[in-house]
Amino acid sequence: MIAKAPIANKTDFEELYLAVRKAEKRIYTDDQLRALPDIGPLHVHAGEWSLRKRSSLRLINYLRRKSRSLRILEVGCGNGWLSAKMAEIPGVDVIGLDINQLEINQANRVFIKDNLEFVYDVFNEDTFPDIKFDVIVFAASLQYFPSVRSVLDLALSLLNENGEVHIMDTHFYKPDEIERANVRSYNYYNALGFSGMAEHYFHHSMEELSGMRHHILLNPNSLMRLLDKRGPFHWITVNR
Repeated sequence: MIAKAPIANKTDFEELYLAVRKAEKRIYTDDQLRALPDIGPLHVHAGEWSLRKRSSLRLINYLRRKSRSLRILEVGCGNGWLSAKMAEIPGVDVIGLDINQLEINQANRVFIKDNLEFVYDVFNEDTFPDIKFDVIVFAASLQYFPSVRSVLDLALSLLNENGEVHIMDTHFYKPDEIERANVRSYNYYNALGFSGMAEHYFHHSMEELSGMRHHILLNPNSLMRLLDKRGPFHWITVNR
């Protein structure tokens, strides 16, 4: 079994995470960032961005249909492209949060909007002591938290009444698949030269949502998904 470790030191993890991002060619120029999720067809991650474009459009259309003011938090916003897209919805205020200083600085430089803010910090009970949100988004970020229950309990405590947590672009595994997924991640990061990253990358199962008020808006295992090619990820909301 591969040992797993929570983030004990923000700076150490940040340096490791940033090194991996660079090795994976996930650090973008300002011009590329402004265009995301659109990117050239020859880019190494073009297929991934095609999936994320579709999932982001679904989320944004969903939020637009609420037709009311919303305060939105994106946890693990990275370079901020999705937060910036959500900030285009009329009547919303958006905060993007990440512990990657380089990309937070880039986001603040590239995306300048009165209703958009990027914050460099960890996500814990002290991050937003005086703010409540209507929507909290985890898009391709839940895997960096060791406990789904703990991080979602924290997110739910930060919601206004009738608020929602959205989980997107995240794999959920069957319990008997998790150890094999751990091994695959270790082999992947080891091949990159950063085996320690596997200690901070967690694989979660749907069973971890048991007992929580959650709704599956998109099931990648459904027949409909196979017919319309919506992508390999669940889209899940969790309510207070």
